[in-house]
Amino acid sequence: MSIAFHDIHQEIDFEASPQRLYEALLDSRQFSGFSGRAAEINRDTNGAFSLFGGHIVGKNLEVITNRRIVQAWRVVTWPEGEYSVVRFDLRAQGSGTHLVLDQAGFPEGMHDHLAAGWEANYWSLREDGP
Repeated sequence: MSIAFHDIHQEIDFEASPQRLYEALLDSRQFSGFSGRAAEINRDTNGAFSLFGGHIVGKNLEVITNRRIVQAWRVVTWPEGEYSVVRFDLRAQGSGTHLVLDQAGFPEGMHDHLAAGWEANYWSLREDGP
């Protein structure tokens, strides 16, 4: 049996610095501030996180200060133990940041929902960050 996976790739420009975006993505208080929902984030490699009031959970696989965050990431309604890999790459661009998001390994049929979720829950809030 073959399982089809369709990756998500999004590129977004922010006026905020790579440091500001990195902190917003890995600081519980800042994440809760921009998302409007509870977040608990251990920013260390292998540190666990719970986002959007526990709807998204996972752990950090790699963190490179102000440059990259790679996470094992899942929606709590997915089958137990099923994770996707989310990678945020942050590149300075003038006084702002070019952010590249890649997500791979999510359940079939979830592509459009997840892609829209990144826009609605992260990128539409660009004036303030994430």
